[in-house]
Amino acid sequence: MALDRQKVIDEALRLLDDEGLDAVSLRPLAGRLGVQAPTLYWHIGSKAELLDALADAIIDDAIQAIPECSPRGDWAEWLLAALVELRGALLRHRDGARTVSGARLSLRRGDFSELAISTLVDQGVELHRARLIVLAGERFTLGYVLEEQSPADDPQPAPDINALRQRFPATTQAIADYFSAPRTSDDLYCDIAKLILGLPQQP
Repeated sequence: MALDRQKVIDEALRLLDDEGLDAVSLRPLAGRLGVQAPTLYWHIGSKAELLDALADAIIDDAIQAIPECSPRGDWAEWLLAALVELRGALLRHRDGARTVSGARLSLRRGDFSELAISTLVDQGVELHRARLIVLAGERFTLGYVLEEQSPADDPQPAPDINALRQRFPATTQAIADYFSAPRTSDDLYCDIAKLILGLPQQP
């Protein structure tokens, strides 16, 4: 079967998922495709172009899943749904957040921003405010997933809970209060995103 750009990108995504971003380069990718590295240059001009293509593919998954916003819809609820889809797309790939945050010329990332900003403007949000809201949501989402996907260091001894409570009484109490109900990292992400968007929090 003839090699084309989409097959190269699809295999690069599999390489990303199997071995992580640090392993993604043209030589191992060529080996997985059964060709010599120079053959890939017909389809991908450089490693930077490859990484941008990976970011495009990840963001495309998010864009395809975003629901339409009705003409009189709640723009904040719509944007929350869009950001949840963005987070989901990042999490579906190993090092997804690193891949997207490191892409410099990902046009699909620009498409996500354009869709979000134009939707907010169509709902009556002033352009400057719409841009800042979308930027805050995007960067929060990338940062949140970067932390979620960060590799665990060598196992460390469990911290002394009593010492932590003594040093950080307000923080530890807030964490205990929040997770006293059956909440997950997904709930925490949504609650922070709602705070950014001015939406009511769950009790």
